[in-house]
Amino acid sequence: MDIDLEQLRELMRAMTEFQMSDMELEKAGERISLKRGGSVVSVSHAAPSVAAVASSAASPASAEAAPAPVEDDANTVWITSPFVGTFYAAPSPGAPQFVKTGQAITPGTVLCIVEAMKLMNEIESEVAGVIVEIAGTNGKPVEYGDRLFKIKVA
Repeated sequence: MDIDLEQLRELMRAMTEFQMSDMELEKAGERISLKRGGSVVSVSHAAPSVAAVASSAASPASAEAAPAPVEDDANTVWITSPFVGTFYAAPSPGAPQFVKTGQAITPGTVLCIVEAMKLMNEIESEVAGVIVEIAGTNGKPVEYGDRLFKIKVA
């Protein structure tokens, strides 16, 4: 089945718009299965951040001044975007952020909003721990699977 990235994005948007939790497509013996749900939690091992790579490519002097990225370990999880949309750190402009770096959280704590197709979707934590890093930028687009929050699990 020849499906390009834009077609896949349209399928994900349709799933969100019609509040579908899963979808299967089959054509010519090939099958695609899509599932969506709440926030996605993935355990990840260290990879240099895009900002660190960009700064080291731009100027060797700035790379020396930049702090080394903190290594992920078995007690660190990333909350990722469950779909394509716009990241919002606060419930409205001028309101305080839902969470801040260093804040202790529990399962069900609202971390942010991802707006998709004019729907404001609250992203909640599925784990207890402490916010180590907020990778999302307020008002900026996020893609499915983009890292939003790094959590040190309690």
